[in-house]
Amino acid sequence: MDVIAIPAFTDNYIWLLRHGRHAAVVDPGDPGPVERYLSLYGLTLCAILITHHHPDHTGGIAALSSKWAVPVFGPKNEPIAGITRPVSEPDVIQLPGLDAAFSVLDVPGHTRGHVAYYGANLLFCGDTLFGGGCGRVFEGTPAQMHSSLTKIAALPGHTRIYCAHEYTEANLRFASRVEPENEALAKRLNQVMQMRAAFIPSVPTRLADELATNPFLRATEPAVVEAAKTRGARDDAVSVFAAIREWKNQT
Repeated sequence: MDVIAIPAFTDNYIWLLRHGRHAAVVDPGDPGPVERYLSLYGLTLCAILITHHHPDHTGGIAALSSKWAVPVFGPKNEPIAGITRPVSEPDVIQLPGLDAAFSVLDVPGHTRGHVAYYGANLLFCGDTLFGGGCGRVFEGTPAQMHSSLTKIAALPGHTRIYCAHEYTEANLRFASRVEPENEALAKRLNQVMQMRAAFIPSVPTRLADELATNPFLRATEPAVVEAAKTRGARDDAVSVFAAIREWKNQT
């Protein structure tokens, strides 16, 4: 199964999963690029996966569903027009035509009912985890978001992270302010800068790389804790996460 990044809007990625002539898409906020890709390669759409309710992730549901009679999987706990298969943890979904199964993970924080899809060492996590960062806490709480990220962090290190936005370079620049002595972080930032200068997507990423460089997954690391304390955090991981997230909000 191949996974293709379809750029949309300013910095979104719509992920297309392809096996033979069958395809599924994750978070199609804009139907146009999806329809053009399907037409160009003669593919049949067989499923739509939605992670949360924000319009840049759901805006293409109606147009795609009107052309393709496909199941639309999406979070059970969010009111999203067009969802035909509401899901939540521990559901497992089968993608017709792709010979693929994905476990549903509840990952609230960015929104109240946000879900992610995990299978075949791939994680489609919407706006929960980004390359070098994480989503803003809009509807949930810092405790929920930290718990969701901890759940993701427990997956195998070789898991490939397919997030929905090209934010990695900016996130790693911020991360360097949190951990200026992190050599792995400095190396990764340099690599990502070169990739983006060549217009190469910085995602997907490997979970192992996120664990080594992403401050939002490192809330118990001494350097991150000390940096967070300068922003008023206590010793506990949720307080550290909240302080770092608020710091990022202000940059």
